[in-house]
Amino acid sequence: MSAKRQAQIKRKTAETDIALEFCMDGMGVYEIQTGIGFFDHMLALFSRHGFFDFKLVAQGDLDVDAHHTVEDVGICLGQAIHRALGDRRGIVRYGTAFVPMDEALARVVLDLSGRPYLSYEVTLPLSKIGDFDPGLAISFFRAVSDHAKMNLHVDLLRGTDGHHSLEAVFKAFGRALDQASGLDHRIEGVLSTKGTLEI
Repeated sequence: MSAKRQAQIKRKTAETDIALEFCMDGMGVYEIQTGIGFFDHMLALFSRHGFFDFKLVAQGDLDVDAHHTVEDVGICLGQAIHRALGDRRGIVRYGTAFVPMDEALARVVLDLSGRPYLSYEVTLPLSKIGDFDPGLAISFFRAVSDHAKMNLHVDLLRGTDGHHSLEAVFKAFGRALDQASGLDHRIEGVLSTKGTLEI
């Protein structure tokens, strides 16, 4: 069996100190500590439903707010996905997932194209969900998209409860990435007429 696709990322700035381990060919095992309870929950859902092994310890300037921590975790996760994919040979490349959560329904469609782009159409209540500002989710997904070099479309098709809505989004993201990163023995090289999945 070929070696597992995995990566370790460390990032230390004046605002955050992050250590992240990510295995794309995992079982959905996670240990996540960011100091932001709801964000930990969302990342755990991503890991479990995408079958990614994910270990994360992040310390940030939460006395200011959670923005730096959430965005920098997105940067590190994007970098880890990019490194784990390597040259992207043999990957399915495209992934789509619809996930319901009670009244909420989310759709995530992505292309591991080597070209970053984010479309984020998610309208949520402005009130905090636990200790998490739902407006920070777009910063997280933009950072992941940019650093994973991923074309990412996130749509909340319906939903009135912020918790349910973001839960559906993060689960759908995990499932879509699992599909797109899967290997298909029919693919020789990369799935592109250009012969490369890099800009």
